[in-house]
Amino acid sequence: MNLDLDGGKVLYALGVVFALVALLYFVQDVVFGLSITVRSALLFALFVGFFAGGVAIGRGALDVVSFALAAITYTVFVWYVVNRYDPGETGIFLALAVSAALFVGLGYAVRERGVTISLRTAGVVVLALLCVSLVLVGADVLGGGVSYDTDLEESVTVIPAEEDPTDRDGTPAEVSVGTASATNEFVFTRPLDHPTIYGCVAGSDDVLGDEVSVRYESYQHPDAIGANEEHSVELEARLLLEDDVDETTLSVERVDDLENCDVTRSEPTLIVVVDESE
Repeated sequence: MNLDLDGGKVLYALGVVFALVALLYFVQDVVFGLSITVRSALLFALFVGFFAGGVAIGRGALDVVSFALAAITYTVFVWYVVNRYDPGETGIFLALAVSAALFVGLGYAVRERGVTISLRTAGVVVLALLCVSLVLVGADVLGGGVSYDTDLEESVTVIPAEEDPTDRDGTPAEVSVGTASATNEFVFTRPLDHPTIYGCVAGSDDVLGDEVSVRYESYQHPDAIGANEEHSVELEARLLLEDDVDETTLSVERVDDLENCDVTRSEPTLIVVVDESE
């Protein structure tokens, strides 16, 4: 076994691996709070910068590293755009076809035509990309985000399901308790992340247990909201009624913070907790 490894190449390889991990972490929407539009633009700008650097260097292993970083950045860019914008099967095919043509063309220009640029030109390109990126980030930060609003019913009448396929105690029931809306106040597409929501029942002997599942209807709940769009989704409560209960009426009360469901009310009440602290 040949263990005579080039230490420099190992370090280059590790740098490329860590760059890939950093890019994947960047697109998870957990840091910086940037919009989907700006994240996509920054990824593409980074691809152009790495490619320009590889063309300018044009020698040794550094150009290979720069081209590898450019390819990885572009791959993450396409993957992120496809996942966040959901262009459909046709859109995915077109994105892959255009990407294939782009890299074949770039490879031909670099290898067959010997296209090069000076380090000074590459520096100007990187500086221009940095300025554009800063403008986009500034506009993203100052342009406003997504505002959320919850509109609950004053009371709901809960009717048990006609059939329960399980042998558990109680009869399951579902009821719409209101709607939640989100409004994108700017021109950039942003992630859609409604506040955490759950419920409790107090003052009623018709419902088994205190905690109630309150959820956003998943089929109405996309992952992103476009420029200046408004989106609404129904809120549905799932609970268990006593077997001998035909129906029950619950008042609906909203609170913004509740540590537990150990509460009391003088009348049957469904307490909906909307946690906007996250």
